[in-house]
Amino acid sequence: MTDVELPITDHLAELRSRIAWMVGTWFIAAAASYAWAEDIFAFLLAPALDALGGDEASLQSIAPTEIFFTYIKCALLAGFIFSLPMTFWQMWAFVAPGLYEGEKRFVIPFVFSSTLLFAGGAVFGYSIVFPIIFDFFSGFTNEFVVSAWTMKEVFSLTTRLFLAFGVAFELPLLVFFLAMAGIVTARQMLSFTPYMVLVVFILAAVLTPPDVVSQFFLAVPMLVLYLLGVGAAFLVGRQKQAKEHEEAASSELTSDA
Repeated sequence: MTDVELPITDHLAELRSRIAWMVGTWFIAAAASYAWAEDIFAFLLAPALDALGGDEASLQSIAPTEIFFTYIKCALLAGFIFSLPMTFWQMWAFVAPGLYEGEKRFVIPFVFSSTLLFAGGAVFGYSIVFPIIFDFFSGFTNEFVVSAWTMKEVFSLTTRLFLAFGVAFELPLLVFFLAMAGIVTARQMLSFTPYMVLVVFILAAVLTPPDVVSQFFLAVPMLVLYLLGVGAAFLVGRQKQAKEHEEAASSELTSDA
């Protein structure tokens, strides 16, 4: 970690540069993805269409611009996903000057694991949770009411869940780096588990639609991931203790000599 403190203007200039790289990469990826916007839309909304009846189902467009702007949103979502490695790289590059030399080597594992965790959360939500949620909502159709979902609303719900599961799966990485920075210990986080249960269910209620099904399917994986993060923090703590013992023993030998 460097002892040289930069002026706040330099920090702001660097932050502006990092954000420009992230946003620029996002929009370039989104522009490239627009050519496949219809295919992306069909892929994302497949669980909803399956819940409505499969190949015979269709969604409604009730505004002249709805299809066009929904496809743009599809491209923006795809661009965001494809630009995640650059986003995480720039985030790490911004905080790296404040880290010790031994901690800076985590840049590649951080970028790789954060991207993989986000993708894993999105895939988990899409393949397992989305079909259950859309089946739940389509189950209210009866002889008096016929479901006629609009593409805008279904895409909005899908995107919200997609991002929620992706962000939620970053929890172990957050816990790991908090432990690595010495902000919290595994013992502290383990004692905080009962409160974390409450926090997780509140977050799940905010991030998901107002139904118990989606809240449960987001909250339970988050709790499991939190406990995995506590396990990783425990390993970090043990490594730090071993290193401190080695340094203490080395200093004692040096002083005796």
